[in-house]
Amino acid sequence: MSSAQTIIAIDGPSGTGKSTTAKMVAKELGFTYLDTGAMYRAIAYLVESGELRVESFQNSQFNLSFDKNNQILINGVNREIEIRDPKISAVVSKYSAIPAIREALTAQQREIASAEPCVLDGRDIGTVVFPNAKRKFFLTADYKTRASRRLLELQSAGKSGCETLESVEKNLRERDSLDSNREIAPLAKAKDAIEIDTSNLTIQEQVQKVLQSVGEVARCNNSLSTTPKG
Repeated sequence: MSSAQTIIAIDGPSGTGKSTTAKMVAKELGFTYLDTGAMYRAIAYLVESGELRVESFQNSQFNLSFDKNNQILINGVNREIEIRDPKISAVVSKYSAIPAIREALTAQQREIASAEPCVLDGRDIGTVVFPNAKRKFFLTADYKTRASRRLLELQSAGKSGCETLESVEKNLRERDSLDSNREIAPLAKAKDAIEIDTSNLTIQEQVQKVLQSVGEVARCNNSLSTTPKG
């Protein structure tokens, strides 16, 4: 089976539930889950903490991996809490738009997903990283819903600080603008992606929508591959 058949791409902006959905879909199907957004957050963290210089960026300067709980390891150290800090959220789009960083992480993502069936979530999985993937989804939600989810996530992690619903929504709008208008791999829905509005869906409902669509795509592909020619 080609890698395009064993890749599920789930794109969308922050707060749409794409990461949680991707994790649950991967678990249900027995696929590997790859959090590409965490990889970009890791780079932002390294730069902001002074451990990495953008001007001399090279892959050899750091090592990114994931532990058994799919939490990011930077040079072998778990930095999951640090990369979710609002300060990192505010700057990650800036670093994500740098060509050298984008190229390096895209190559890593392709290498990982070419070796095993994967569910990947991000902002350009279906458009840039794996444009030939047969199973693509684009999750959306209204800003109030997204901000509420993001604030709850920060509070659960003890990272909410002085954040309010309004400040979180402002950050989401600013990041959407940066992500959608950057020249390199902008946030965009792939033409052949299935759009799912998660505003009024529970996480279980959106997972089921993805799984149902994955099954329909698989049946369609199997039907095409077994249809006699002539």
